[in-house]
Amino acid sequence: MPFVTLTSPDGHAFAAYRAEPSGKPKGAIVVIQEIFGVNSHIRALADGFAADGYLAIAPALYDRAERGVDLGYGEADIARGREIRTRLDWDDVMRDVQTTVSEAAAAGRVGIVGYCWGGAVAWLASSRVQGLSAAVSYYGGGIGQMAEEPIKAPTMCHFGAKDPMIPLSDVDKVRAAHPEVTVHVYDADHGFNCDQRHHYDAPSARLARERTMAFFARHLG
Repeated sequence: MPFVTLTSPDGHAFAAYRAEPSGKPKGAIVVIQEIFGVNSHIRALADGFAADGYLAIAPALYDRAERGVDLGYGEADIARGREIRTRLDWDDVMRDVQTTVSEAAAAGRVGIVGYCWGGAVAWLASSRVQGLSAAVSYYGGGIGQMAEEPIKAPTMCHFGAKDPMIPLSDVDKVRAAHPEVTVHVYDADHGFNCDQRHHYDAPSARLARERTMAFFARHLG
């Protein structure tokens, strides 16, 4: 499988799934995992971005706590994923994202997209990581508590109106703090983009992807 090893400045080595486009890359997209690790869903997303002409790299951000995390979407998986997340430090996460962005930059301008926990990572990266030309957050957990972050890169957010974990009041916080951020809300639940979840909503996922790819095309070239 196309996993490579990247090393952060503090010496931490971590795995990353790397999907190459067939021709010269249009740019690069860093794909940030949910709480379930770099599982088959995240790898499929990376492969999809590569098929659209971008170098896609999905860093295994859980490697600092536990290596090789690849979970499904059952109750036990959710509990385990949440527990592993508690063992991570935001500064370490941003350090590994920065390392991935720097690696991806060889392909041109770099965007970042994250899902669930990764949506919050992408939001925070838009504030704290250097070298990003665009950021997209899908239903980022806890994003309401990060709304005041000084966003630097052009950013787009996708939310589900039926998401019990991200109330619309949190979406309003994002809009109020950052009127420059593009915010889309769908008639869908949390995880609507993932076809392995029971809350998958195909029309919402399709529209969100169209908007995401148009956003990346505009900012990554």
